Amino acid sequence: MSGNIQLLSDTLAAARAEGRAALIAYLPAGFPTVDGGIEAVKAAFDGGADVVEVGLPHSDPVLDGPVIQTADDIALRGGVKIADVLRTVREAHAATGKPVLVMTYWNPIDRYGVERFTAELAEAGGAGCILPDLPVQESALWREHAAKHDLATVFVVAPSSKDERLATITAAGSGFVYAASLMGVTGTRASVGEQAADLVRRTRVSTDLPVCVGLGVSNAEQAAEVAAFADGVIVGSAFVQRMLDAEDAAAGLDAVRDLAGDLARGVRTGS
Repeated sequence: MSGNIQLLSDTLAAARAEGRAALIAYLPAGFPTVDGGIEAVKAAFDGGADVVEVGLPHSDPVLDGPVIQTADDIALRGGVKIADVLRTVREAHAATGKPVLVMTYWNPIDRYGVERFTAELAEAGGAGCILPDLPVQESALWREHAAKHDLATVFVVAPSSKDERLATITAAGSGFVYAASLMGVTGTRASVGEQAADLVRRTRVSTDLPVCVGLGVSNAEQAAEVAAFADGVIVGSAFVQRMLDAEDAAAGLDAVRDLAGDLARGVRTGS
């Protein structure tokens, strides 16, 4: 079975054709349990997410804030493995027919084996991978195997990225470009700000790929703000926080579904 990079591209293009930004949700695999994580991804889609990123929990998530670190810790203490991440992708994609990516640090893939991981992710119906800590200049092996299996390689750009660097990163990537709205770790913010709009503008100079903004968006108003200048709005910590705050698993799924609905309305009013 080939991967679903075309499904990802078609989904983002369809949102653009509707005159809106796409809503991309992030949820860690194995949180609160493997089965619960799968249901959470489905709930995000039910609520209105166009794409979901499934996080591969890591013991040293240096780019993640306290909310996602907490969820990763719960998942790891629950014994989550890469096989569970791939199962999450497989079952969520099979149930919804929508694009599911994996977001992961490089070390787990390197240990697991690049060829093995890309083959298994494609077999699971995965659309690709977001690799926030893999330098483009060290990514040739990954990109070779990702291309062989029709998987997107999504790199992250930041406000500190110089224009020449942006051109290098975007030339190597596929699917979309993940624009980090501000410097620092993941988490919700009071404002997503002008840095993100400037980064999107500069990134678009060097690529025709959709540019999707993440880090800091937590409500419909912020989603609308970002949707006014980006091709996609990425939300992670706000979903995880809703699940952490829920009194039980069912309430957590309802909270994910409700937040996705609010954000889906936001990306439609802001574009």
